[in-house]
Amino acid sequence: MAGGFAKDGAVQDQIDATVEDAVKRARIDMPRITAKLSSGLVGRISNGRHDRGADEPVSVSGTDTGPNPYELLLGSLAACTCITIAGYCKHKGLALESVSTSYNFARIHADDCEDCDDDAKGMIDRITSNVHIEGDFDGAQRERLAYIATHCPVHKTLTNRVHIEDNATFGRKGDGD
Repeated sequence: MAGGFAKDGAVQDQIDATVEDAVKRARIDMPRITAKLSSGLVGRISNGRHDRGADEPVSVSGTDTGPNPYELLLGSLAACTCITIAGYCKHKGLALESVSTSYNFARIHADDCEDCDDDAKGMIDRITSNVHIEGDFDGAQRERLAYIATHCPVHKTLTNRVHIEDNATFGRKGDGD
């Protein structure tokens, strides 16, 4: 079972191949993202073709001129889910009318998480999703689409082990160096 839905072997292989193909394409086309603090807590984010702003709410000394970093993370997941479902429907010739998503982020205590690993301790991050898909689908198609909704490339990245290689460089020597 994945995401609470049973998987048929042949159907599952097709779904996995379609999703894996999308993941491979995403990796090949992965842009470099840069961010630069412009003023206060406003960060300008760019992929070289598009620029966006990120900020913090006024309650934490920001100016609220853009989404905060967690909202951008959830937005990436939401957009990826919609795009993956639409791509799957197009590939399979399914009549998708619309897809919308909503994601919520919370920090909860591991003891309050029924679906968490038994060895989880302390506070954990939880993302809750609601994906709404409109179209004329039979039961098997609905089941596959529900599975696809939990397997977009960003979802896979967030649910798999991620290694971040951190580097810091400095432009000027500090006092006493």
